[in-house]
Amino acid sequence: MKAGGKGPGGKGAGSKGTGGPSRGGKPPAAGAPRGKRPSHDARRRAAARPTGGEERAQRPARLRPMEEAAPKPTRAQVKAETAQVLSTGVQQLVVTPDENEMRIDRFLEARFPQLSFSHIQRIVRKGELRVDGKRADSKDRLSEGQTVRIPPLRLEEQAERPRSAKADADTIGFLRSITLYEDDDVMVLNKPAGLAVQGGSGTTRHVDQMLEALTGKDGQKPRLVHRLDKDTAGCLVIAKSRFAAATLAKTFRSRSARKVYWALVVGVPRVRQGRISTYLAREEAYDGDQRMAVAKHGEDGAMHAVTYYAVVETAAQKLAWLSLKPVTGRTHQLRAHTTHIGHPIIGDPKYFNIQNWELPGGIQNKLHLLARRIVLPHPRGKGTIDVSAPLPPHMRQSWNLLGFDDAPYDPIVEAPDE
Repeated sequence: MKAGGKGPGGKGAGSKGTGGPSRGGKPPAAGAPRGKRPSHDARRRAAARPTGGEERAQRPARLRPMEEAAPKPTRAQVKAETAQVLSTGVQQLVVTPDENEMRIDRFLEARFPQLSFSHIQRIVRKGELRVDGKRADSKDRLSEGQTVRIPPLRLEEQAERPRSAKADADTIGFLRSITLYEDDDVMVLNKPAGLAVQGGSGTTRHVDQMLEALTGKDGQKPRLVHRLDKDTAGCLVIAKSRFAAATLAKTFRSRSARKVYWALVVGVPRVRQGRISTYLAREEAYDGDQRMAVAKHGEDGAMHAVTYYAVVETAAQKLAWLSLKPVTGRTHQLRAHTTHIGHPIIGDPKYFNIQNWELPGGIQNKLHLLARRIVLPHPRGKGTIDVSAPLPPHMRQSWNLLGFDDAPYDPIVEAPDE
């Protein structure tokens, strides 16, 4: 052995029994008397003890039995973790032939049933949704073969619960009770005021969810082809097949569907029949709620909106029954337009802006807006579908109180279609 000093036990460094290396270079055993050589048993135990580096390397081996004893994750936990991993990455989806002409928001609803309507609107508003590399709007139409870039999504695992035959029967019974028209391709429902058309934050009961009870043996359920605000009552068109959905979507997009609304507004318009033409853009209200406001041409998100109106009856120059015909189909168009001309709709929580105005006695503080009539060509060319909805209970009460009679002739029918 080659050493830099004297051999073991000599007078080299650390050879005076002050805790330096003992024979073989091993440190004295813990607890050994200072200045004395460890006993044979102590040296044997010290030789068997691993060094610091060896000890760190072997610690996981001592912990391994405890890890193996940990409970295994359940199948549901593994499934949820897998779903989360799969749903958090960017996805590139190709539009199939069946999805041709489908609106982007409905495309997302079909591909990701776990996504809420508000979540879809949020990713669109932030510009995270792109079609063939370009920023997309929720109302844009898709074409077969296009690529839709989906941003990372946080999808919640939907609990699979057995369908209740009684609950489905009750839902079907309710839908039948509000059906105004039905054939093999189309349904027109008389949607009650207060019932949402689609789900959103905190909304668990809505028309789209109810339609699942009508799912056929082929797995297809009736589809929404347009929307009404939650507090708006009246005609809601439902497609019962994929073919009808695609055809009716083109009908609404080409403005071939004629819609008539009835509303009770504050005051009486000076011009008894007129046309309202503005640009509307979404704005965020002071309370964080979303609403539409009149905008200028060229402003971000501004869309042209046209509405024809006619005064049907008045009540002491304080209230007016308006018949409204929207040419375009913008969000909250009628509510924003009537407010714009200074005659907001009674009971409108978003747009009624007249300070210190008192609601006449007997009139309920609910939105007085009815999707009164829908006229559109049948998707299979079988003539024309023409359906009218009755006044909802709160509007019927107001009509009776004010002495309004449901006239057989509606002056708005003379309004242009463009």
